[in-house]
Amino acid sequence: MSITEQVKLFDKSNQFKVLKESYKQVQFSWQHKPDLKKIDVKKIKNIIVTGLGGSAIGGDLLSNFLKNELALPYAVNRNYELPLYVDENSLIIASSYSGNTEETISALEQAITKKAQIICITTGGKVESICKTNDIPYSMLPDGFQPRYALWGNFFALLKIIETLQLVPSQDAVVNYIIGLLQSRGEDYSKENNYALEIAEKLNGYIPVIYSVADVTSAVGTRFKGQINENSKLHAFYNHFPEMNHNEIIGWETVNGKQFKCKPVFFYDEIYNDRIKLRFKIVSGLLEKSGIEIITLKSNEKEFKSRLIDLIILGDYISYYLAVIRGFDPTTISNINYLKKELS
Repeated sequence: MSITEQVKLFDKSNQFKVLKESYKQVQFSWQHKPDLKKIDVKKIKNIIVTGLGGSAIGGDLLSNFLKNELALPYAVNRNYELPLYVDENSLIIASSYSGNTEETISALEQAITKKAQIICITTGGKVESICKTNDIPYSMLPDGFQPRYALWGNFFALLKIIETLQLVPSQDAVVNYIIGLLQSRGEDYSKENNYALEIAEKLNGYIPVIYSVADVTSAVGTRFKGQINENSKLHAFYNHFPEMNHNEIIGWETVNGKQFKCKPVFFYDEIYNDRIKLRFKIVSGLLEKSGIEIITLKSNEKEFKSRLIDLIILGDYISYYLAVIRGFDPTTISNINYLKKELS
């Protein structure tokens, strides 16, 4: 059966179309400049993006994307409570695609109590209602997507907020380039034989053990793990360099392929510190001596920001193809839906 036939058979909601048209989310979010006149930029001493799952990964990506531009302390919160240091000098960006994520709503209500400055990103739900009641500025996202498939609308809405507040220089040039990149990758990965499918086939039958680099490509690794979980219906594990060199590296000493069928996936970039590059080389050598096949993924784009986005695009398509070649619908999230039902 060809991959086209497998896609038609298992992708019952046509998520492939959503993937291919991701650039439209970027266009939507970048064209909608939020009204942030209420925000006193001079008071901001720290920024916290609070959200879960697909609504939080945009916050992780922003940290990597603006690593050399955003000077304020910045964190991503994934819980019901905000850090104790949050006060009127904090900027809280509450991100919930559905608008009904209970952890995010709890954190948002705390932010109001603490008199923090607040901006929300959502499609509606209770978050929109809270914003209207409390006169909180918010950015509306295009609706109708699974939250994880709405990353590009979410991330570029977040980036637009940071740019509009003039906390970083204009991002217009790189955003316009990325729109074209998303379009071209959509064409590349739609072909019957393509690179994303090739990697998915290499991972089929194995547990991905994913490594990237802290504060540089950490969002790429986190995103790929989550996409493997939700799209491919498969366990995956993630850690980052150099931390894994101080603990997890020992676990590879006793890996037995018959007991734990795994494949390391290394996300590599030329921007890495030279010592990090050396660590990658040494660890690769150790694993190869044990007969472990390593999959190394990197982008050939000229600019770091474009390479970062390029790797996330690749990971998204790999996880999609891994779902359909394993015979799973990449849309369904049965266990998450069951959990939400039980919590309600």
